[in-house]
Amino acid sequence: MNMSETMQLIPFLLKGAATTLQVTALSVLVAFTVSFAAGFCRLSKWFWVRGIISAYVEIFRGTSLLVQMFWLFFALPLLGIELSPILAGVIALGLNYGAYGSEVVRSAILAVPKGQMEASIALNMSPWQRMRRIILPQATVMMLPSFGNLMVELLKGTSLLSLITLADLTFQGMLLRTFDSSRTFQIFGLMLVMYFLMAYPLTLAMRWLERRASIGRV
Repeated sequence: MNMSETMQLIPFLLKGAATTLQVTALSVLVAFTVSFAAGFCRLSKWFWVRGIISAYVEIFRGTSLLVQMFWLFFALPLLGIELSPILAGVIALGLNYGAYGSEVVRSAILAVPKGQMEASIALNMSPWQRMRRIILPQATVMMLPSFGNLMVELLKGTSLLSLITLADLTFQGMLLRTFDSSRTFQIFGLMLVMYFLMAYPLTLAMRWLERRASIGRV
């Protein structure tokens, strides 16, 4: 293995890694927003709200992320709606992982002991005060481990975006391999290392948040 030739590959792959990080950051933002909005709606007192959100969650959890991306990028133009590769990818990733995240939010809120809710009602707190001061702080601690896993899964899921022509890390690696298949070992080796280097800080950051959120609670 020639080290200098391997080092020449890194700038091309780093360019793709920057796109991967950009898409990951935007998708995480969308996924978190969707997770909380859908999670709260799943607990709504109105049946029709729960029904609509339940349908969204089950459809996006029960269908392939790759097909969802293809539908947004290749099928929507037939209806006159054209999305850029990055926009189609961010929407697909955000809605897909938001569906999983909504179940995390819903289950964490339901896991807070009912006695906490009853005590806050006895203190004459409004519904917003109960959620902000009592329920959500406790539920957030329970959400963090699952959200950490979802973020890492989302990062890895961005590799599918290469199939809708987005020049992410996987796309750049496959492009290099097309021009020189003799360096397949080095190319995929570097891609493995780069994906790990992007995912591991997310894991560490979520563990740090878990420790911070648990102070005074355990």
